[in-house]
Amino acid sequence: QVQLVESGGGLVQPGGSLRLSCAASGLLFSINGMAWYRQPPGKQRELVATITNGDRTNYADSVKGRFTISRDNAKNTVYLQMNSLKPEDTAVYYCKPVGMSSWGQGTQVIVSP
Repeated sequence: QVQLVESGGGLVQPGGSLRLSCAASGLLFSINGMAWYRQPPGKQRELVATITNGDRTNYADSVKGRFTISRDNAKNTVYLQMNSLKPEDTAVYYCKPVGMSSWGQGTQVIVSP
C-alpha cells in the first residue's frame, strides 16, 4: 500500500520561501517518477513539477525559475523548494508517484502579506 506524507507548508509573505517534503513508502521509490500537484482554493488540481528516476525535471510555466523539485532516494523523499512565492501560489500541495493513483493528505501553503 502506497503512503505519501507531505509536510512543510505554512503561511509565508510574498517573496518568501518554503521547502515542502513528501515521504513515500510502499513503493520502489528509486524507480518511480514523482510529481508535485497543487489545488488552489476553488480551482482544479494542477501539475506543478515532475522528476524522473533519472532526475530529469519539468515545471509548469507558472513556477519555472522559482520552484525546484528534487529527490533523495536514500530517504524515499521528494522535495519542492519554492522561492519568490506569490499570492497565486496559495494552494494545497500534493505529491504523487507518476503513473499511480495514490495521493497524500496534502500540505497547505498560504502566501499572504
